[in-house]
Amino acid sequence: MTDETHALSLEGVRKRIDGRTVLEQIDLELPAGELVTILGSSGAGKTTLLRLIAGLEPLDDGAIRLNGRVVASPGSALPPEKRRIGYLAQEGALFPHLSVADNIAFGLKGARREHARIVERMLELVSLPVDYAKRHPHQLSGGEQQRVALARALAPSPRLVLLDEPFSSLDAGLRAEVREAVSNVLKQVGASAVLVTHDPSEAMSMGDRVAVLMRGRVAQCADPVSLYRRPVDPEVGRFVGPAILLEGIGCDEQVLCPLGALDSDRTIKNSDVVQVLIRPEQIGLVPYGTPDSVAADTTQIRYFGRDALIGLRLHEPADVSITARVFSHAIPRLGDRVGIIVTGRVCSYPLRDTLIYSSHRLSRS
Repeated sequence: MTDETHALSLEGVRKRIDGRTVLEQIDLELPAGELVTILGSSGAGKTTLLRLIAGLEPLDDGAIRLNGRVVASPGSALPPEKRRIGYLAQEGALFPHLSVADNIAFGLKGARREHARIVERMLELVSLPVDYAKRHPHQLSGGEQQRVALARALAPSPRLVLLDEPFSSLDAGLRAEVREAVSNVLKQVGASAVLVTHDPSEAMSMGDRVAVLMRGRVAQCADPVSLYRRPVDPEVGRFVGPAILLEGIGCDEQVLCPLGALDSDRTIKNSDVVQVLIRPEQIGLVPYGTPDSVAADTTQIRYFGRDALIGLRLHEPADVSITARVFSHAIPRLGDRVGIIVTGRVCSYPLRDTLIYSSHRLSRS
């Protein structure tokens, strides 16, 4: 019995290249009509995973299903051209000698008259003028080229669209614009899609779910909010966004650390030793001496326009430094004494080492 509620299912997928394990025990499901982003650093195996799904590489173990049908297993694979997969590469990979119309129609079958209608519909879908059909790739901007590449990928009505870091070659401003356009188009047509990226903000802003790929395995797969607020471990937490890591100890259903007694995302027994993860935006700055605040000095200011990162050194313990993210109107002056409060719940993770807590300070015994 097949399960067509999932556009894509990966079951125990394993891949070795030149004797090295690149992907190990990958299990992942993509519900129909959703976009999942694969987030990983360079060399994590992201592109290899896409090539396995597309049928451009054989897998060593496991199975790949498209709409419930097995398309790849050890020693057996459906050819790429029969998988009905659209592929959008990093550079768009348009054919320079073909017009925009011919690029979009490249993978289409049937009468050329029908091709023309599909090309016109695809250009409208990606918000490009219909008369762009006669242009060639060199006459388009980088963002326009990526829109045409997306139109080409969608033209044959694929069951699945694969996007291999398609915005990495664009400048920051254009990247955000094209990213939003691509996301809107995919949702408009109800396409199921997999996007790989090394950019956490891109992964979380585009994906219905985000799968973090580390050392050839999926370390965590969750919706963006859960991934950012409740990472499975500190390594994933630091990978998906800036994080402050401190040592703490359970105290009356809270965690006691250098920033005071904080509410934890999980129950902590008294004397349980943990590592605490706090996001910089959870650090609030209040006037020095405010009750229940922790005293600190401003040591660094990195200004970004709408907000800034503020380096802070605690008064006690004096060797602890942290970073706060604040809006522009709340930036203190360099050298100011301020109070620190922490808002919201913090993430807590068990520590194996025995720690001794004393005067807001934890030291290893």
